[in-house]
Amino acid sequence: MLVTAVAIGIALFIGGFSLMRASRELTNQVSKTDLRQGKRTSFWFNIIFAAEGLAIAITIAVCNVTRHPELIPVVIALIVGVHFFPLAPLFQVRLYYFTGTLLCLLAIMTWLFVPATVTLGEHQFNAFMSVVGFGSALILWGTGLAIWLLGRRLLGIVLK
Repeated sequence: MLVTAVAIGIALFIGGFSLMRASRELTNQVSKTDLRQGKRTSFWFNIIFAAEGLAIAITIAVCNVTRHPELIPVVIALIVGVHFFPLAPLFQVRLYYFTGTLLCLLAIMTWLFVPATVTLGEHQFNAFMSVVGFGSALILWGTGLAIWLLGRRLLGIVLK
């Protein structure tokens, strides 16, 4: 599974890099309005990203202090899901609403219906970590693939 995860990560990285290279063909004309909008977008992205990081740090501390570290992956998945909702209008990517909803549903359903730990033979493992980790990976890989395909399509239209 690790090899598959790394291969998918490398493929998405190469796809993103290829989009960045292809975007160099675009004209570099930016109006003052576009420049201000870009700065505003960067500002709010940084605020959203910082809030997400702070929420994750607080989650880890609270879960450890309350002796419920098994909840960390569930709550982090919920935080990551919620952070996609303000990103959707910020970047005008409606797909992010879907991604955020799926991540939140995954976290909530895991918390409600999956036991915290599972024992297989003599080995006990954190089922929350496995279900949320694998499910989140699939959701985020799917989002990455969809964004890459959208970027290719947009660049294809613009460069023709």
